[in-house]
Amino acid sequence: MNRQLTKSIETVLAQIGAMLDALSDEQYRRTLPVLSGASLGGHVRHVIEFFIELDRGYQTGKVNYDARSRDKAIEQHRRVALASLRRVTASLNKENKVLLLASAAEAGDTGFHVTTNYERELVYNLEHAVHHMALIKIGIGTLTALHLPESFGVAGSTLRYRQAQCAP
Repeated sequence: MNRQLTKSIETVLAQIGAMLDALSDEQYRRTLPVLSGASLGGHVRHVIEFFIELDRGYQTGKVNYDARSRDKAIEQHRRVALASLRRVTASLNKENKVLLLASAAEAGDTGFHVTTNYERELVYNLEHAVHHMALIKIGIGTLTALHLPESFGVAGSTLRYRQAQCAP
């Protein structure tokens, strides 16, 4: 298992958890026009469920992110989301193995399958989480004065680029 990858994911999930601790359930589930009517909870649920589907796919050998449950409890209640984040974090350390990724390009499409592996899907889920965190950060800015870390919702490559620009 790639420890640096796991550590990066744990950091991102911890940032989401800290944000959840600072919000009320009402703030968490409120729909926001700036998020096209979605809520912070909807984005957090989406991120969590991708990791859940990867874990399920690890067990079966076939990952299908389209098959996520869209659990309203994760979306509506911070404590449920926090418990889910803890389970996801606890489930990350697995040996790399080949997986089959199932997807459908369009609604009604019969879909396709591609060969992937666990670590590659972890990288995808990390980048996917950061992308949604950037959207969450926009929602937080319209909802509350909560200060999020500067790195919240910023890709690692962007952070490294910014640091390089500041170096003498």
